[in-house]
Amino acid sequence: MDCGEEEVDFNWEEYLEDTGATAAPHTSFRHVELSLQSSFQPGMKLEVANKGSVDTYWVATIITTCGQLLLLRYCGYGEDRKADFWCDVMTAELHPVGWCAQNDKTLQPPEAIKEKYSDWTEFLIKELTGSRTAPANLLEGPLRGKNTVDLIMEGSILELRDASEPSVYWATQVQRNVGGRLCLSYVGLNDPSYYMWMFYLDTRLRPLGWAKENNLPMKPPTDLCDLRSSSEWTTALDEATAEALNNPLPLEVFKDHADLHTHSFRAGMKLEMVSPVEPFHICPVSVTKVYNEYHFQITVDDLTADATPTSAVCHAESPGILPVQWCLKNGVELERPRGFETQDFDWADYLKHTSTEAAPDACFPNASQSRGFCKDMWLEAVNPLHPAELCVARITQVKGCLLWLRLEGLTKPLPDCIVDVESMNIFPVGWCEANGYPLTHSLKTVCLPQKKIAVVQPEKQLAPSQSPDIPISLCSSAPMDSGLVNGKYCCSQLFINHRCFSGPYLNKGRIAELPKAVGPGKCAVVLKEILTMLINSAYKPGRVLRELQMVEDPQWNCQEETLKAKYKGKSYRSTMRIVRTADQVSEFCRRVCERLQCCLNLFGPTFVSDKCPENCSSQTKTKYTYYKKRKVGRPSLGENAQDGDLSKPARRRKKRKAIFVQKKRRSSIVGYHTTESPQDSDYNYDEDEDEDFEEWGSEASSSSLREEASAHNSLPRRGRPPRRAALQRRMTHPGSETSDRISPRRTTRSVSYSQNQMARDTNVKMESTEEEDRLVLDTNPLQWSVSDVVDFITSTDCASLAKIFQEQDIDGQALLLLTLPTVQECMDLKLGPAIKLCHQIERVKVAFYSQYAN
Repeated sequence: MDCGEEEVDFNWEEYLEDTGATAAPHTSFRHVELSLQSSFQPGMKLEVANKGSVDTYWVATIITTCGQLLLLRYCGYGEDRKADFWCDVMTAELHPVGWCAQNDKTLQPPEAIKEKYSDWTEFLIKELTGSRTAPANLLEGPLRGKNTVDLIMEGSILELRDASEPSVYWATQVQRNVGGRLCLSYVGLNDPSYYMWMFYLDTRLRPLGWAKENNLPMKPPTDLCDLRSSSEWTTALDEATAEALNNPLPLEVFKDHADLHTHSFRAGMKLEMVSPVEPFHICPVSVTKVYNEYHFQITVDDLTADATPTSAVCHAESPGILPVQWCLKNGVELERPRGFETQDFDWADYLKHTSTEAAPDACFPNASQSRGFCKDMWLEAVNPLHPAELCVARITQVKGCLLWLRLEGLTKPLPDCIVDVESMNIFPVGWCEANGYPLTHSLKTVCLPQKKIAVVQPEKQLAPSQSPDIPISLCSSAPMDSGLVNGKYCCSQLFINHRCFSGPYLNKGRIAELPKAVGPGKCAVVLKEILTMLINSAYKPGRVLRELQMVEDPQWNCQEETLKAKYKGKSYRSTMRIVRTADQVSEFCRRVCERLQCCLNLFGPTFVSDKCPENCSSQTKTKYTYYKKRKVGRPSLGENAQDGDLSKPARRRKKRKAIFVQKKRRSSIVGYHTTESPQDSDYNYDEDEDEDFEEWGSEASSSSLREEASAHNSLPRRGRPPRRAALQRRMTHPGSETSDRISPRRTTRSVSYSQNQMARDTNVKMESTEEEDRLVLDTNPLQWSVSDVVDFITSTDCASLAKIFQEQDIDGQALLLLTLPTVQECMDLKLGPAIKLCHQIERVKVAFYSQYAN
C-alpha cells in the first residue's frame, strides 16, 4: 500500500459520518454547559413595566431563561402561572429593584391581584427580604443581556491562587477569552512565554479584592518573583487595580464557581494519582502537607537518594486523585515508584515497607463517575504539553472517572493522555469552530492498492506553488514500466479541457480550478478520480451523482466504485460501474459527457489546445444546447431517450410538489414578486421537469426553456402547444386558464400575464407608482447576447455583479428565466443583493411583455 497525506479543511460532521464515529454528548461537559447559561438566574427579582397601567411598574420574579428571553411572573401571583409572560432583555423595559424609588416612579400591583393583599408595602418587604435581585449592569448599559462568559472582557483583572501556596494570590489580566477559556498573564509580567490557559470556572480564580476581604496576602508567584524587583511588582499591581476599579468585572462571572468541600486527608497517607507533570500514567503519591481544611499537598513517591520532589496542591474534588488499589481493580497499570526495587508492585508490601497508611475510600467521593463518556467517542482536548493547542481526540478507554485520550494531528505523537471526566481541558465536538479557535487534526491519509499509484486532489488542495494547468499523474515519480502504461487495465493521461462547454450541471469556475490532466494509471482509479472532480465542480453534486448512475453499457467490462457528494449539509452516495480496460475509456468518457450535456471533449483522451473540434467555446449555452439538439432533463413520455438510454424507457420519479410550492412561496415572502417569467407562463411542466427544475438550479432549467423559446415557431414540443399559441390563448381566453389545467400545482405558480394585465387595468394606483420605474427597451431581450446582458447589468446599480453574468454565459433568454431562488443558489448571492438584482431583471421582464410579447 502506498499512502500519502494531504492537508484539508477539517469538518467534524463529515469526519464522523465518514468514519462512523460518535461524538461525546454535550451534556457530559458540565463546565461548557454552565458557560452557555444566561447571566440571569431563576428566582431573581426585578422591576418591570405594568401591562395593565401606563407609567406604573411592579416587581416580578424570573421563572426561567432562554437566551436573552426571560419568563417573568409578577410578585403576588404565588404559584399561579396563568399570568406568566415572556420578555426580551434587550427591548423590554426592565429595571433593578429600587429603580422606581430612585426615579419617583409608581409601584403598583396588577389589577387582577390588586385586592389580594391589603398592605402591599408589607408584602414587598417580606418578598424581597433575603431574595436575590437582578444586577443593574445586566439590565442597563453595555453588558445588558450578555451571557456570563461574555462578561469577561480582554483586560479584565482577576486574582489567581498560587500553584504551590494555596493562601497566596496574585492579580492576572485576561489577554484573550475563548468561550470561557482564558489566556492569562501575571500583572507586572506581560511576557507571552509566561501566559497561562485556564477555564474561568477554575477554583483558583477569584474576583479582584477577594484576597484582601479574606485577609490573604497578595504576592507574585514564588518561581517568578526574581524576574522583577519588589517595587516593580507593587507598582504594576496598584496600576492594574486602579484601572480595574473603573470597569469592574461583574460578580455574576463567579456565580457558578463550585464551593470547595472539606477534606479528610492527613499527612503521610498514600493514594494513587495521575502524574501532575506527565499525565500519561498513574503513580503512587503521598500527602506531604495539610494546609487547611480545604487544601493539602501531594508529592509523587520517589525513593531514590537524589530525588527532586514533584508536588501539587490539591483539594477534595481535585481531578485525577484516586484511592489505593484503584488501578488494580480497574485493570490499569500503576507506575512503580522510583527506587522501589521489587519486581511486582504490591500496595500491601509497599505500605509495610514505607510504614504508611492508605487514604480511606471515603476521601474519594467521585472516583467512579463516568458522566456518559464511552470508548471510541470523539471530542476536543487540550494538549497537556502545549496548553494553547486544542486537538481532535478519541477516547481509547474509560475507567471509572478517568478517560484515556489519543490526540490526533500532533507532529510528535504522544502516549494516550489521562484526564478526569470533570476536567475543564476537554470540550465537545465543534467547540473550537463555535468559538473561532484553531483545532489541530490529523492529515487525511489516502491509500491505494498499487505502489505506483497515489491519489491526486484538485488544484485548490495542492500546494500554492502548483498550478492547475500542470498535468497530474496518478503514478509515483518512479519510472513506470511500459507494461503498466500500455497494459490492458491501465490508461494514459486523461485531459480536462477547461475551455470546453461545461453544460448545465457543472460550474465553469470550478472546472477552471481542476488540473490539466489526470493519469496515467489504472483505468478505474483514473476515472474515479476525474469523476470525483466533476462531482465536486457541480452546482448540485447530488444531481450529477444521479446522472452518472445512468451511464452504463452491458457490454462494458466494469467494476463498481462508490462515489460521494455533499450538498447543503446532506451527503449522497451511489455505486457506479466504471470501465476497467483501456479500450473502453474513450467511449465511457463520451457517454459521461453526453449524460452531463457538456462538450464531448470536456474530459477524455483528447487534448484540446486552442479550439475545440466541437466549436463549443464560441457559442452560448443556449445555442450550443439547441444546435446539438439535446434536451435538458429527462425525456418526457413518448419522446426518444438520449444516447445510452435507447433500451430503457424514461422513469417517472417521485413527485415533490410540496417542495416546489414552498420555494415559490419563499420568493413572495421576501417581497420579490414575479410579474411573469417564461417558465411560469408559456411552458407546461410535467412532474419530472418540476423536479429537475428544483434540483438543477438556473442553468439546467434555463437551457431547456431557452431552447423552447428560440424554436417555438419551428420545433413545438410533442403533446404541448407552442409558446406563442399558449400565450395568445391565455390573452384571448383568460377564463379558460383553469379549465385547461389538469395539474393543481399550476395554481401555485406566478400569476399569468393576462391576470396581471387585468390587475394593472383595475388598479390605477399601483400602475402610477410603477410608472416611474418602468424600463423602455430598444431591442428584444430574447435576442440579447451575453455582452448585451453584461452591458445592461453594468448600467444598473448591480454593476458589480456583471462579471458573474459574463462568467456564466447568461444571454437574454437566460436572463428572463432567472428567479430569486436560482439567483441566490447559482450565483452565491446573499438575500439583499439577490433581491436588488431580481428587481432589475423584473424591469426587463415587464418591458419585454409590454413591448414584445404580443
